[in-house]
Amino acid sequence: MLKRSKFETTQSQIMHRAEDLISAASNRYRITVQVANRAKRRRYEEFESAEDAMMKPVLRAIIEMSDELTQPEIIGEI
Repeated sequence: MLKRSKFETTQSQIMHRAEDLISAASNRYRITVQVANRAKRRRYEEFESAEDAMMKPVLRAIIEMSDELTQPEIIGEI
C-alpha cells in the first residue's frame, strides 16, 4: 500500500482552495491578479523579516484569501 506524503495532501488542499477562490469570483482574471498582488506584497515582506520562508508567497496568498471567502470585499468589485 502506498503512503501519501504530507506534501501531496497539502498540495491537494491548496488546489481545492484555489478552485474555491476561482469559482466564488465573478471574474477569474481579477482574482488571479489579486492573488498575484498579495503574493508579491508577501514576498517583499519576507525580505524584511525572515519568518516562515518554507511556504512560497503565492501559496500563502491562496490560503489567506480562501480563508477570507466569508468577507465579500475580498473578491467583490471595488
